Amino acid sequence: MTDLLRDRRVLITGGARGLGRAFAQAALAAGARVAVADILEEAGRASAKELGAQFLPVDLASPASIEACVAGAAAALGGLDALVNNGAITNSGGKTLEELDVETWDRVMAVNVRGTWLATRAALVHLRASGRGRVINVASDTALWGAPRLMAYVASKGAVIAMTRSMARELGAERITVNAVAPGLTLVEATEYVPAERHRLYREGRAIGRAQMPEDVCGAVIYLLSDAAGFVTGQLLAVNGGFVMH
Repeated sequence: MTDLLRDRRVLITGGARGLGRAFAQAALAAGARVAVADILEEAGRASAKELGAQFLPVDLASPASIEACVAGAAAALGGLDALVNNGAITNSGGKTLEELDVETWDRVMAVNVRGTWLATRAALVHLRASGRGRVINVASDTALWGAPRLMAYVASKGAVIAMTRSMARELGAERITVNAVAPGLTLVEATEYVPAERHRLYREGRAIGRAQMPEDVCGAVIYLLSDAAGFVTGQLLAVNGGFVMH
């Protein structure tokens, strides 16, 4: 994938570890200049230093923090060509819809849904100046099959998918593309709480019957960031080994 993203300036939220870190590594390998943002400052700074990326702290529940993060990334990179809205939280795992509390619901929505909107809004001035703006929203295949005992997260990712289409309609005339990827259950730190039985069901339910790794999603993200996807917008690409065929 060398040179597919030559000199593209890319901001990736939730980049300290897991999928975000893998996306950053792949984008750098493809020639991009990358800034990673995360609320996990120590891990984020360590990852950025190891990868050769810039690091910005961000709390996706805070509008002011998001604004400062995007401005800082644009300053560090000399502008922005792309935003990958990967940062998210789960928090509601294991709770039924009756057990789920309002505070958890609001927190998940603030980070996953409002944070995606606000980060995109903050980045628009830079994406417009770029002339080749790209936004990728990281959703989840749980929103496609309706994972139980995960309702706040599932609802938030369903909202991200719907927002992607609306954003694409609004920004298409400015040649800014907006797409989403929906990974399946991936072996990363954020899924360590998931019961072994759920992991087993995913492996056995996939057309490609193995565990999903962060690197499995990188090709889709690099493609959507590249010139090859310049006429692709408002789309959802499920990357889950065929667990859900969308």
